[in-house]
Amino acid sequence: MRGHAPRWAGLLLAAMLGMACGEARRSGGAPEVAALPDLAKLAPSVQTQVRDAHARATTLAAAGAPDVEQSQAAGEVGRLLMAAQFPEAPAPFLARAEALAPADYRWPYYRAQFHRQRGEPELARAAFERALAQNPSDVATLVWLGETLLQLGQPEAAKTHFESALALQPTSISARYGLGRVALATGDAGVAVTHFEAVLARDASAAAVHYPLSQAYTALGDTAKADLHLRQRANHQILPADPLMVELDTLLESPQSYETRGIRALEAKDWTAAVGWFRRGLSLAPKSAALHHRLGAALNMTGDRGAAREAFATAVHLSPEQFLALYSLGVLDQEDGRHADAIGRFTAALVIRPAYVDARLRLASSLRRTGRAADALAEYRRVLADDAGRDEARIGEVMTLAQLGRYREARTALERARDAAPESVVFAHGLARLLVTAPEARVRDGQRAKMLVDALVRQGRTLDLGETMAMTLAELGEFDRAAAVQRDLLTAAQRAGLPGVVTRIAANLARYEARQACRTPWTEQEWP
Repeated sequence: MRGHAPRWAGLLLAAMLGMACGEARRSGGAPEVAALPDLAKLAPSVQTQVRDAHARATTLAAAGAPDVEQSQAAGEVGRLLMAAQFPEAPAPFLARAEALAPADYRWPYYRAQFHRQRGEPELARAAFERALAQNPSDVATLVWLGETLLQLGQPEAAKTHFESALALQPTSISARYGLGRVALATGDAGVAVTHFEAVLARDASAAAVHYPLSQAYTALGDTAKADLHLRQRANHQILPADPLMVELDTLLESPQSYETRGIRALEAKDWTAAVGWFRRGLSLAPKSAALHHRLGAALNMTGDRGAAREAFATAVHLSPEQFLALYSLGVLDQEDGRHADAIGRFTAALVIRPAYVDARLRLASSLRRTGRAADALAEYRRVLADDAGRDEARIGEVMTLAQLGRYREARTALERARDAAPESVVFAHGLARLLVTAPEARVRDGQRAKMLVDALVRQGRTLDLGETMAMTLAELGEFDRAAAVQRDLLTAAQRAGLPGVVTRIAANLARYEARQACRTPWTEQEWP
C-alpha cells in the first residue's frame, strides 16, 4: 500500500484543482483546450471576440508556450463564456487556467463564482478556499466564502471569515451584514441587532437588512421595531466590493456590456465617459431605443440639451412604447416652459405605464401651470390614493387647493399630513405659511404659525423659511421687523444670483413697507 502513496497524492491534488475525471490532459497535467459551444445566441461582435480568444488559446497550447501565457489565454475564454452566461462551457477553460497557474488566485475565484451561480455551494466553497489560500487578504473572497458557509449551514465557520474581512476593511457593510446573520443563526439576537443597525447607520439604503433585523427584534420581544423594519423589507443584496466580477460584467464587446459601462459611468457622475460608452453600444446596435435613451440622459447631464432631445426623440421613434424617453422629453419641455407639449408627453407615458408616479407628478405640475388646477388636483390625489406617504404629492395637493381658493381644505390636508408625520419639516413649514397668508381670516392663525416657525428656525435657516418668518411678523402687525428680515433675505438672494427669488422678495418687501400683509401663500415659482 505504501508504494501507491504518491499515486493517491497525485489524484488528490487533481481533485483539489477540480479536474473532471474523464478529461483529456496535456503532459504538464492541465486539461486540453476544450472546444467552443454553439455561439449562435451571441451578438456577432461577441462571437468574434470569443472565437479570437479561443484561437489564441489553441495556438499557444500547440506551440508549447509558457504555462502562464497559456493560463491567461484559457482563462480569458472561460471569463468570456462566463460573462455570456453559458451554463457549463466556462468550466474546462477555467480549470485549465488554474491547472497551469495554480498560484493565480483569479482562476479559483472565478471557478467559485461559477459554481455559486450554478447553485453548487460545496464546489464553490472548495474553490473559494483555494483562492483564499493564494490571496488571504482579499475581502471579497472572505465575504463570499462566509456567505457560502452560511448557505451550507455552518455559521461558526462563516463567522471567522466575516471577522477577518471586517478586520481588513472596517467599513465593509457586507462583512458586518454577514456577522449579523451569523448572530441571528446562532440565537444571539442582541448581537445581530447591533450589527444590522450598524449597517443601516453606514448605509440607510441597505434595504436587505430590514427583514433579518425584524427577525432579531422579534426574538428580543420588541414587536414595534420588528413591525417597523418588516414594512421596510426589500429583496436587495448587500454585496462586497468585487473588482473581478465588475471586470467580468464589462468584458464583452457587446451593446449590453457598453450599456453597463455607461450606467456605471453615470453612477460615478462621469458624464463624458457615459456618453462615450453609450455611443460605442449604439455603433453595434444603432436601433436600440434603450441605448438612445441612456445616451440622451448622459448628454443632458453634460449640458447638451439639444443633442439630448434628439436622442430621446430617436428612442421614441424606434420604440413608441419607450415611456422613459417620453417622460424625458416631457421634462425638457417643462423646463423650457412648453407645458402644453409636456402634458402630451407625460400623458402618453402614463398610457403605457399608468403606475409611473414621477410622470404623474410632472403632469400635475404642468396642468397647474396651464390653468387646469382641478385636473392637477385629481392627478395628485390619484398618486396619494396609491401612496399616502408621497410628500411631494401631498404638498402639491395643498398648493393646488390654495390655487383653487379652497383654503380650509388646504389647511385640513396639511394638519392631517403633519399629524401623520410630526417630524416633517415640509408639512410644518407649509402649515405655517398657510396660517399667515390665507385670504380667509378664519383660516389664519398668526400665533400658531409663529410657534411653528420658531421651532423650524431652531433646526436651521433657509431663504424660504426666512420669507415665512417675515410673512408671520407682518400677519402679527410687526411690519418693521418683517421688512428688516425681508431686506436681509433680499441681500442674500442677490448675492446668490437668484433673480426670480429677488423679484418675489422685493414685491413682499414693498408690501411690508406699506404696512400690508402677504395674502399669497405660494407663487407659481414655488409650485412643485
